[in-house]
Formats: sequence, structure tokens, C-alpha cells
Amino acid sequence: MSSAPASGSDISVPIARVVLVAATAALGGFLFGFDTAVINGAVSAIGEQFGAGPFLLGFSVASALIGCAIGAWFAGRIADRFGRVRVMLLAAALFVISALGCGFAFGIWDLSFWRIVGGLGVGAASVIAPAYIAEVSPPEHRGRLGSLQQMAIVTGIFVALLTDAAIVAAAGSATAPWLLGLEAWRWMFLSELVPAVIYGLLALTIPESPRYLIARGEMKKAKEVLTRYVGGNVEKTSTDILKTVEGKPDRPRFSILRGSKFGLLPIVWIGIGLSVLQQFTGINVIFYYSSTLWQAVGFTEQDSLTITVITSVTNIVTTIVAILLIDRIGRRPLLLVGAMGQFVCLAVLTVVFATAPIVNGEPVLEGAAGTTALLAANLYVVFFGASWGPVVWVLLGEMFSNRIRAVALSVAAAAQWAANFVISTTFPALAAVGLGLAYGVYTFFAFVAIFFVIRFVRETKGRTLESMSDDGRSEVRT
Repeated sequence: MSSAPASGSDISVPIARVVLVAATAALGGFLFGFDTAVINGAVSAIGEQFGAGPFLLGFSVASALIGCAIGAWFAGRIADRFGRVRVMLLAAALFVISALGCGFAFGIWDLSFWRIVGGLGVGAASVIAPAYIAEVSPPEHRGRLGSLQQMAIVTGIFVALLTDAAIVAAAGSATAPWLLGLEAWRWMFLSELVPAVIYGLLALTIPESPRYLIARGEMKKAKEVLTRYVGGNVEKTSTDILKTVEGKPDRPRFSILRGSKFGLLPIVWIGIGLSVLQQFTGINVIFYYSSTLWQAVGFTEQDSLTITVITSVTNIVTTIVAILLIDRIGRRPLLLVGAMGQFVCLAVLTVVFATAPIVNGEPVLEGAAGTTALLAANLYVVFFGASWGPVVWVLLGEMFSNRIRAVALSVAAAAQWAANFVISTTFPALAAVGLGLAYGVYTFFAFVAIFFVIRFVRETKGRTLESMSDDGRSEVRT
């Protein structure tokens, strides 16, 4: 690596170099998306093969989220003690174990256990990727580079759904035997082995975070990383980082997050609020249950999977829009527009499903109602993909001070996964009462999100990580 520049000098770093490192870290996001969505095409087949009722089937879908919350909760402290890269390697190993376990599961209970193991990896990746990307990115590009996490997530979702659809097309159905006599749904899980191994191998090639290195007293190595990947005035940046990590315990504890506002620092509550509201508008219902949902309203299994793939492509395209805009117009405006758009789309879905005729216990979308629902669902994904999807991860990676970042991000991410679990496990019960009720609940939280952004979210565009405060009120609103 290059040596650190003289004091007071600024250096420029080729953006392609930083993109490669950030993209490697974001592969954790790809596996995050792949692991959580791959069960979409297997849900019905798992229920049929193992004779699982609605509750057990819903639990098997959501069981990974238990692991996600646990993995996220502990990932920050592990990352602060052992390093960001080691957490990536741990996550890759958990993905491999989960893929094998799910692929060769004997019943619904051990399948759920292996899903929890995979969830531990997802939770860890959900914390470490945004933290690491923020810590190795130049401030002027941090929003775009941080958005790579969401791009990787939605790409992982897309590839998982495309893989599911391709396997079903090749085998004939998700329950049919395919390669080596294994049922098609098992191959859906086993396909995760490829990206998991690639993630682990590439994680060995990237540098450790300079913020972590300075916190561990390795100033020389940190300056080398800052010189090669972050640029700017390396001497000033390293000095500023050192000041912000002074007093940080060698063995990080959650006690550093304590504050006067209901036991936590204000900025931590804001992070928790963003995380919970991102999930409470129901985005993951679209990706966990969409193929089952569209079958329930009259589409075939293959058509339902195709619709789901199209929805995931929409999510990818809109994430690209967010990447282009986030460092230009800022985080807060994107969140505000996104919350408003989601509210309108969810309100339309609520009305469509609430007024649909019920045949054999299921709503039937007749005539224009089916087209309206499809358009509203995909427009909802557009607004989410261009705002709350990527922007929340960017904010979580950059809004906390160096002293508390990894641990605070763990708490916020754990809250996000807990919220995801609540939404995923309650959807079947809400849908059993009526899809209008389910989407009505998500509409309410989209409405709450609008006012949460107006009242609590502060702009972080262009600010250095060292300028972030533990008190959310001290940040400048734009």
C-alpha cells in the first residue's frame, strides 16, 4: 500500500478502487436478499411435503428472522472486538451451513432451525456491510456507495426469485424430483452455496476499516487504508477519528448507548424508528408471500413467480435511481417522497382487496381490479426502492458517531429484523381475516412514516463521519 501523505496535503482516490471494496462488502447484502427471498418459491411445496399448517408454515418462513435479529444484535460488538472483515467471514460460513441444512432438511422443524442459522449470517451481514462501507468511503460518495448495500439486497432477491422460477420451469413444479432425485425446492436452498463461497473468498481480499484500526491503536495501517481508499487530508482525518474514539471501551458494551431519553441516546431511537417503519409498511410481505398471494387471487404458480420476478426487477431499477440521487438531493427528501408514495399505493391496495368479492374463502380480483392491484403493488416497490430501501441503510451506516456506530447499528438492525418478524408472522393471520385489513395496517404505518421523517430525521449528506453526534437534535436539518 501507499505510504501516508504529508500533513496538510490532500489526495484523490480513484472511485473505481473504492467501488470494488464497497461492492465486496455489499455481497453480504446480496446473500441477505437471496437467503430471505429464496423460500418464496418453496413455501407451498414445503407445506405440502411436510404437512405443515398455516402457523407452522408461517413460522418456517419467518424463522430466519429470529436468527437475523440475534445475529444483528451481537454483530456490532463482535465487529468492534475482532474487526469488520472477520464478521464477514463468519457470515459467509453461516450461509454455507444454512444452505446445506435447508437443502437436506428432514422436516419442518429442522428446516426452521437451519433457516435460523442462515438468519444469523443475514443479521451479521446487515450490520457489517453498511458500517464498513461508510467507514471506507469518501464523504462525497458515501451515499452512493452505501446504496450498494440495498442494490446488492434487491439483486439477491431478484436472483433468488429468478432461480426459483428457473428451477420450477425445469422440474415442472416445486415438489417434483429434479437433479440427483432431490425435490426442486431443495435445490432452491442449495443454490445459495455458490454466492456464499464467493463472498467468503472475496472478503479475504479487502482491507480492514480504518476507524476500527485506529480504535485498536493501529494508526499506521489505518493511514494506509485512508490513503488508498478514502483520500482527502489523511493526517487530519486520522486525528479526527482518534478524537472520536477516545474513551471507547476495548470490549464494547451496550451501556455506551445509554441516554436520558427512555434509556437510550436520541440518535439511537431515531435509528430504531427508521428501521421499524421501513418494515412496518409491509415491504417484505411482497417478497416473502407474493407468489402465494398472486396464486390466491387467480394467477397460476408459474405466472405468480414471473410476476414476483418482475417486481424484483422493478426494485433493482428504482434502487439505481436512488444511487443517482442520494448524494445530489440528500437522504431526507428521498425518505419523505418515498413515504408519501408508499402511503398512496398501499391505500389503493387496501381498497382493492377490501372490496374484492370472496370466492371459496379467497378474494378474486376481477377485471380492472387485478390490473390496479398489480400496478399499485409495483408502484409501491418503486417508491420503496428509490427511498426507504437504500436510504435507511445509508443512514444507519453514517448517522452514528464513531464511538457507538457498530453497537448502535446492531440495535437498530436487530429492531428492524424484529419488526420484519412481526410483519411476516402476522400477515397470514391478517390475510385470513381479509387482505384489506392487512394492507390497511401497512397504510397506517406509511402515514406515520411521513411525520416521523418531518419531525426526527436530519440530513447527513456531505458530512464527515467524525461530525456525527450522539444527540440527534444537534445535527443540522436541511
